[in-house]
Amino acid sequence: MPKRVNYTTILAQAWFTIVLFGLLGLVLALIISFVQPLKYSSTARLLILERTGLTTDAYTASRSEERIAENLTSVIYTTTFFNEVMTAGFGIDVSAFPVDDNNRRRAWARTVTATVARGQGLLTVTAFHRDIQQAEQIVRAVSQVLTEQAPDFTSGSNVQVRLIDAPLNSKYPVKPNVIANAFSGFVLGGLVGIGYVLAQSERIRRRHQFVHEDFS
Repeated sequence: MPKRVNYTTILAQAWFTIVLFGLLGLVLALIISFVQPLKYSSTARLLILERTGLTTDAYTASRSEERIAENLTSVIYTTTFFNEVMTAGFGIDVSAFPVDDNNRRRAWARTVTATVARGQGLLTVTAFHRDIQQAEQIVRAVSQVLTEQAPDFTSGSNVQVRLIDAPLNSKYPVKPNVIANAFSGFVLGGLVGIGYVLAQSERIRRRHQFVHEDFS
């Protein structure tokens, strides 16, 4: 009967190798992080309001505003909205975006993110840029286009968007997230190390088994 393999003991004995792989993954993650351009963020929050009749209950109104906010988040990533933002008069550097429509759309999606707070009708818009002032101007332009043209991007004229939190700029670069990347690199490196140790252990076990069978 073959002897049962104790993987816990194998991994415990090879802890140094696993940690070494983890550190290697950490170093690679840091290198990749610092090769990328550092970007700051600017964030604003907007309130979505829908004028409804007196017969509409609060829950239905809230759900309707949340759905409108979700629709607006999709609109923000479109080429039409991008063009409106670029021509809003906020001095945004258009040359930072590719001329090709597909590449420009992908670059715009990496520059701006929009999220909706469930049940509150709050739309949070964040822009990322190497220049913090550019990030702020992009968020201001997005907010203005939404507040002035929201009915044009929705199904009715009874929709209002109000800026309730002015742009808040980050003091330090937020992209790439060096700490999160380093942690992920260490964990992934450690997992690779575990796989390497187990593979080596299995290879040695099979070699010993083959030698034992030859001499038996």
